[in-house]
Amino acid sequence: MRLTRIKASGFRSLRDVDWEPGELNILIGPNCAGKSNVLRLLDLISGSAQGKLSKCVQKAGGIEPLIWDGMLDSLSVSFKATPVEKGRDIQKESLTYELELQRLGKSASYRVGKELLGNYYRVEESFTDEPFKLLERKGLFASIFDESERRLTAPEESISEEETLLSLAAGPFSANHHIPPFRSQLASWCIYHDLHVNQDAAIRQPAIARPEKRVEPDGQNLIPVLHTLYSGDREFKKEIDRAMRAAFGEEYEELLFPPAADQRIQLRVRWKSLRSEQSARDLSDGTLRFLFLLTALASPSAAPLIAIDEPETGLHPSMLPIIAEYAADAAERSQVILTTHSPQLLDAFGNLNPATTVVRWRNGQTSLDRLEKELLSKWLKEYSLGTLFKSGELEDLE
Repeated sequence: MRLTRIKASGFRSLRDVDWEPGELNILIGPNCAGKSNVLRLLDLISGSAQGKLSKCVQKAGGIEPLIWDGMLDSLSVSFKATPVEKGRDIQKESLTYELELQRLGKSASYRVGKELLGNYYRVEESFTDEPFKLLERKGLFASIFDESERRLTAPEESISEEETLLSLAAGPFSANHHIPPFRSQLASWCIYHDLHVNQDAAIRQPAIARPEKRVEPDGQNLIPVLHTLYSGDREFKKEIDRAMRAAFGEEYEELLFPPAADQRIQLRVRWKSLRSEQSARDLSDGTLRFLFLLTALASPSAAPLIAIDEPETGLHPSMLPIIAEYAADAAERSQVILTTHSPQLLDAFGNLNPATTVVRWRNGQTSLDRLEKELLSKWLKEYSLGTLFKSGELEDLE
């Protein structure tokens, strides 16, 4: 499933945006332009599908910090996504999800005001004014529709004001078989904001040996994921070793996962010139970040949407072409969104021609302007993305 269009109104600096992402996306722009808010919006959507909307709002400090300038009464988001199942007709079977959160007075509290999941094909073709609905909600009045569009209304006492109907209606006995896989895709998105690699971080500590194949959004389960894939997937091991040698030369030999106490395993790196392996506790921040990025992007069980805030952080410029290559490969399996300030990272994409979106701050709000592919390709015949970015020309292209 891929996002083809996303609209947001009243969310943080995204007062009124309409964005059409591609498969491989790069968001550029100055500090405070609102790039991270795009990722925060995706995080909110994913959390709402998991049944964790109230936790997301509480973590942000209530609804007020989430609303543009703290002045509006509500925020809303809608997006269109391709069918979950491959081979389906994208034009006819794409689904649109709409969600509105309403602020309760001037408090930090909120409620889900409106919600709808539907297919708008017949509306777009002017067959009717009403979409084919899968679920609909207005306040506590909530309904699910079966494949024949028969409405099944839920008792009001069974509906939570602070959680979405989507998260409640996607169980194994859902009346519509399209709802569970759609919810599952949203809940599986991985939005990587910040990786903690300080000396006390869990990512440096021995971890319980358990089968895991996807790096969680906080990145702290990196060691069990690496152990599972590196030890059990020959192609993944080959890819990680190739990338590590590209970054560190023939000095790198391999990763090791010796046992520790209490059924735990450690991460160690073997270097050819050292007698002893180097533990995760002693690895540099940049090396850990590099391994994290490789694992998140190269996992055969990668999330359907991967968004990474400033992947260049802590990395030597020589590593950026490797990350660009792995991001492009990941975009064949997942939708990838990267934010960056780095001209070197932009240059690392070379002829890959990612969907480039300029993020600007205008009149107290964020705008998202995706550059036209044909115009960008014309400029890239003469200049690199990084050169255009440094000169300011990239932000002036429309």
